Amino acid sequence: MWSSFWRSRNRFSLDELRYLTDQLAKVQIVNDVNKDFVVEALRSIAELITYGDQHDPSFFEFFMERQVMGEFVRILKQSTTVSVSIQLLQTVSIMIQNLKSEHAIYYMFSNEHMNYLITYSFDFRNEELLLYYASFLRAISGKLNENTIPLLVKTRNEEVVSFPLYVEAIRFVFHEEKMVRTAARTVTLQVYHVGDESVNRYITSAPHADYFSSMISFFRKQCVDFNTLISDTLTNPRSDCTSTILAAVYEIEDNLCYFSDIVSAGIPGVARLMTDSILMLLIFPLLLPSLRIVAVSEMQSGVVTSLYLLCCILRIVKIKDLANAIAAALFYPLEAFAKSYRGKVNGHISDRCFTSESRESDDGRLTNNNTKCSMDNAPCSSGSSGFHPEHVITQNDCSDSNLAVREVLLAYLKQGDDLEVLGSLNVLATLLQTKELDESMLDGLGILPQRKQHKKLLLQALVGEASGEEQLFSSESSLTKDDISGELDAYVGKIKEQFGVLCPSSEVGTSPHVHRFQVLDTLVSLFCRSNLSAETLWDGGWLLRQLLPYSEAEFNNHHLELLKVSYKNCASALVEEVKGVWSDLLVTVLYDEWINCKRAMESPSPRKDPKCLLIPPQKFSSEDDVPAVSSLAAGERMHELVKVFVLLHQLQIFTLGRPLPEQPPILPPGDLPVDSRAQTSGLDASCPIAGTEVSLVNAVPCRIAFERGKDRHFCFLAISLGTSGWLVLVEEMPLKKRCGLVRLAAPLAGSNPRIDEKYPRWLHLRIRPYSLAPLDPADSQGYQKTKSKASDGRWTLAFRDEESCKTALHMIEEEFNHLSDEVHRRLKPLLNLENSTSPSVHEPEDSPSYSTLLSPFTCLTTTDRSSQG
Repeated sequence: MWSSFWRSRNRFSLDELRYLTDQLAKVQIVNDVNKDFVVEALRSIAELITYGDQHDPSFFEFFMERQVMGEFVRILKQSTTVSVSIQLLQTVSIMIQNLKSEHAIYYMFSNEHMNYLITYSFDFRNEELLLYYASFLRAISGKLNENTIPLLVKTRNEEVVSFPLYVEAIRFVFHEEKMVRTAARTVTLQVYHVGDESVNRYITSAPHADYFSSMISFFRKQCVDFNTLISDTLTNPRSDCTSTILAAVYEIEDNLCYFSDIVSAGIPGVARLMTDSILMLLIFPLLLPSLRIVAVSEMQSGVVTSLYLLCCILRIVKIKDLANAIAAALFYPLEAFAKSYRGKVNGHISDRCFTSESRESDDGRLTNNNTKCSMDNAPCSSGSSGFHPEHVITQNDCSDSNLAVREVLLAYLKQGDDLEVLGSLNVLATLLQTKELDESMLDGLGILPQRKQHKKLLLQALVGEASGEEQLFSSESSLTKDDISGELDAYVGKIKEQFGVLCPSSEVGTSPHVHRFQVLDTLVSLFCRSNLSAETLWDGGWLLRQLLPYSEAEFNNHHLELLKVSYKNCASALVEEVKGVWSDLLVTVLYDEWINCKRAMESPSPRKDPKCLLIPPQKFSSEDDVPAVSSLAAGERMHELVKVFVLLHQLQIFTLGRPLPEQPPILPPGDLPVDSRAQTSGLDASCPIAGTEVSLVNAVPCRIAFERGKDRHFCFLAISLGTSGWLVLVEEMPLKKRCGLVRLAAPLAGSNPRIDEKYPRWLHLRIRPYSLAPLDPADSQGYQKTKSKASDGRWTLAFRDEESCKTALHMIEEEFNHLSDEVHRRLKPLLNLENSTSPSVHEPEDSPSYSTLLSPFTCLTTTDRSSQG
């Protein structure tokens, strides 16, 4: 038989198909002897049927007449060989995927053979077999439509009573293998989006409706594991923590996108089931109680994780009732959720908080011990932050706190650390961006943008409502209590009646204007804090500009005074930087960050994704291997200060009611004095390039050794040109007296000149990089690369005598003073707020490029003291 099988034949012919079918029919049992033939026959039949579907209908007619699908099922029953099972699944998958004829698809689905293969007890302990089975289910789902789906279900009295494809698929929806999980989810989504009413009733009836709550239970467990990961990362940071967190974030968001896709199918009742499960299993018992304010010693991971997850749920899962229920829950005191669930589960976020209703069986399928999710397994609360406001929610007793959740978010803005502030801002920004949220809810929270308020009031005025025109031109314009009470009371009542959360906050009935003032007051306090990063403050600035895009009317005198004091303090610190290590880059950095800040404030959406709060910025100054006195640490501090100053300056312009200029009010470069060293040396370029000829009129001879025992003779010059300056080593030209060629150059700013105490002829200079590379916290490779260049170089120059050494020191100090004075002159309009918008703005032309490249002429070597005797 084997020799005849391998004889030369026309592969793509009906005779070949007939021959393979006949030979397959002769196989009575599949064993190690004939399994290779069976596998090859199955593969070839799939190839021939696919070819015939496109070229010759008689191929599939023969396939039907000979009932080859029945032969496939018979072979599967007789085989105990995994390779045959794999090939059979692959054969059927290929045929289903490639058949274009509707008639052929109907035939494939119209008998019980397909359902038999779907429900066959394969040994899924074999991972390869499981992958092919998942692919097989996915291939079937790709052909589902309103005409084919009835062929795969069993009905009784016109009601679906069995749907093997769906039942088998949901068992793998949360499988650990990504390809299996993806295939199973694809199957379910294909089923949901067909829109067959009888199938939809089957899906949403008991016990199949429990699948939706089971999904949330699995997701809840994933959130617990995610919190553990964040906690471990905050406790013991690792080099690969960023990639690990981002991978976990992807899984979290992928699950939420799957939930959103389910809802988008529009199956009646599913959105309600999903909403109730998310609120009852995740939001109320876990995420909101985790926001409680506790002792400094406790970890903040629960807060960070909860704030991030709240943002993700609002941003990804597009359900109106869910968004509005979450917004309404923000008016409840935290103790209400803690009391409602304290009796069921007590403690922090941990694996003990969840008793999974589902487990994975030995064959890799999802099985349910108790498909109906019980609130007896809901968690209560988790660890949190690090500050002590007036009301503190303790770990064991939440009854002492009257703070509503929205007040806790505002409390974090006033006193929380960077992560807590950033998370709270992200929640408020996400609420603003959630289209499913009613505007009346936003107004009740005090974060309805002013332009939307005016739009609604203008509409009321146009339709003849007396209060509309009155409020439109009022400084306290906001929707009235009656405007918001309907929607808000409805959702507050639902939370109380349906979910059993009692003790609603008394502030629910408070005027929206009061809440709006609280938000504004909190944001002003935020800008007055000095212990937050500039990135976080910029996010607060974006939120403020969203609330007040074109009016300063809501700021009171206290707000204006606070902002003014904060601005003056920051401006004083900026003046100190004029004589700092990076003074030569100060103008350029100010110019760049002004544009960046203006763009960020006026952006229609926040600058960063909420996941940025899970990856805190890496600071050079906090690294053990980078000294705080290094130029790189100083540059980081300068850059941070500039970003804060620019934000506060733009806020000052905004509070004064002035338009924000496109560019900062920085004066153009001034003319050089005739007797400056840059003029007398003949230097007219922006940077002394190696090989440039300069005059040695003011140069001081010196020696320096770049290799042990090998001194080199140079002439030393310190030169400033506008806001730039250099330390230059010039080699004298033997044929041209008092002239030389530039050999090495380094930045003047940050050189920190110092005469050696033991050897007064030696002058020590710090050699700083030419540029300060901006760091992206998410770019760990870039961070490590920049950190490797963090060490400053050093020159030790040996002069002929002590007087020459002092002359060189005086030259450096004098030129640096010229540089600092020019920087200060150009920044005067920026520091003078009263005239900050009047001068013409020019991009600085004489400042070094703010890039990541280092000058090739920067020397990072030291002098060997033994060679200077």
